[in-house]
Amino acid sequence: MQVNILEAKTDLSKLVKLIESGKEDCIIIARHGKPLVTMSPYRAQPASKRIGIAKGKIIPPADFDLDNEKIAAMFGGLE
Repeated sequence: MQVNILEAKTDLSKLVKLIESGKEDCIIIARHGKPLVTMSPYRAQPASKRIGIAKGKIIPPADFDLDNEKIAAMFGGLE
């Protein structure tokens, strides 16, 4: 289905319901008959398995936390 920008602005809720209900799988929004944007249902991507990919591969130096108290004091202290 293709609609012009004015119709899309006027009937946005109706267009969203058409997609939400599955009656339309995508709606093309056009300006002067030239397609500009495709509106389609949101499909959540599966969670990335990349979190923690470098865990155990990067070892901080032994004195990494040496200045924590000084840094905390600069920002108002530890609470």
